[in-house]
Amino acid sequence: SSRCSTASSLYIRGLVFATLSYAFCACGSRTPLLPHKMATDNDTKLAVAELGPTPAPEGMKLCTVCVATATHDAMSLPSQQGQWLRAAVLGASDGLVSTSALMLGIGAARPADPRAALLSGVAGLVAGACSMAIGEYVSVHAQLDVELAGLQRLEEARGYPADRAGLPNPCHASAASALSFAAGAAIPLLAAWFVASYAVRVAVVVATATLALAVFGALGAVQGRAPGGRAGLRAALGGLVAMGVTYGLMKLFRTHSD
Repeated sequence: SSRCSTASSLYIRGLVFATLSYAFCACGSRTPLLPHKMATDNDTKLAVAELGPTPAPEGMKLCTVCVATATHDAMSLPSQQGQWLRAAVLGASDGLVSTSALMLGIGAARPADPRAALLSGVAGLVAGACSMAIGEYVSVHAQLDVELAGLQRLEEARGYPADRAGLPNPCHASAASALSFAAGAAIPLLAAWFVASYAVRVAVVVATATLALAVFGALGAVQGRAPGGRAGLRAALGGLVAMGVTYGLMKLFRTHSD
């Protein structure tokens, strides 16, 4: 057991110092770390790179910086794509659920006035798009401040400007969130715009919103390489619950004005 433990320890040390040697070369050093001591026993022969007492060259100090730079460059594009997708899916789903529930609720309270439900949908579209835009702008700007602070520390460590391509753009995210919310809210609004009958209008709004929510939920899951069927079903059920609760509560305030 002690022999196996020694062999495992030497193997791990070899991997660690081999990794350091590779990073050391990537940082611009002309002399990589080389294995200079062989560890042997009866069963295993391992090349082990040992870090001696000799001070590391100046280039070695930049290894952490190089790793941080490579990590930032590799993750910036997926992070940006994921952010746009998240803002679009959430915005469209919020627009669908909130506007549909609002129209159904006002329609339940005033079934004799079709214009009230339609106007409430328009007001919900405008107010919701503005709210989503402001919220997304504040959220993404906070994320941008954090990343800029990290890049500033990186630039101070290595002594020259870092590549800032791929950083989140608060204005773009805000606009995408507002437009996606408006697009989602417009679906039930347009579907019910030319329907005069109260009962038919309720059925059209519920069916349209449920189908659109299922599609949006599935698309978001597929983009994230997750099963789309379950995600679409969850989105549709969540929308039905929100619409049902709003409709039921607002029906308590039902009026019969001409």
